Amino acid sequence: MERIVKLLLPAVAALTLSAASVSAFALTTGDMYGEPAAADASYDRTIVVTPQTKYINVTRGEVVNLKVAGKDIAWNFDGVSGQPFDLARIAPEGAVDHPVRVYMSSGADGGFGD
Repeated sequence: MERIVKLLLPAVAALTLSAASVSAFALTTGDMYGEPAAADASYDRTIVVTPQTKYINVTRGEVVNLKVAGKDIAWNFDGVSGQPFDLARIAPEGAVDHPVRVYMSSGADGGFGD
């Protein structure tokens, strides 16, 4: 039994260290989608989200003022996400009452969802 423990101990230690190193590189919401813009930021544009809005298109690096349900959300879309995501991921809880997809273009070719 002692021999088995001695054999398994390095494997368990290696797995633990691997898990710790992977979690250190986990992307945050800010990494993926950007972060709130600074209070004194100038906006590249304003997008009004209405109950009829199904999607919005933004460009990576763009600072946008989103008007959602009477609230202003200033957002710096500087994340790395190349995949569409739901606006509710970045809006304050309860601000968006229906699905609105955000398509973030890289800006290099003007395409969306790349």
